[in-house]
Amino acid sequence: MKRDSRLSGVLHALLHMADRGTPMTSDALAQCLGTHPVVVRRTMGLLRDAGLVAADRGHSGGWRINADLSAVTLRQLHEALGEPALFAIGNRSEHPECLVEQVVNAALDDAFEEAETLLMERFASVSLAELAADFARRRSRRATGRKQS
Repeated sequence: MKRDSRLSGVLHALLHMADRGTPMTSDALAQCLGTHPVVVRRTMGLLRDAGLVAADRGHSGGWRINADLSAVTLRQLHEALGEPALFAIGNRSEHPECLVEQVVNAALDDAFEEAETLLMERFASVSLAELAADFARRRSRRATGRKQS
């Protein structure tokens, strides 16, 4: 099963946008992400609908962040992307009357729910500003030749 990497891609794009500080075109973002500009426009459209980015037209136009980085969490971005499934594994449901299937599904459902709750709590506690600061620290270390920790 293919994994949904849109959250990772969106974070990548937003950090480039935050670092640049000026609007970025879909073409420029697509180059950063190694994808097609149409994919960027489709994904950024979801963020625009959530009020997180805006698009400026014209010669110096492009996508820009339209929110305070410290107020944007990974959870908000996940929600803006339509809350894609967090796990690629799931239950069998071929024989709902089977008691063994019921027991297995109940146990797995509990585990999935607990894991999802924990992950969503973590997503809610991480802001885009924290990621931007981590990026700046890592870039600074690289520029000075210091080892990453």
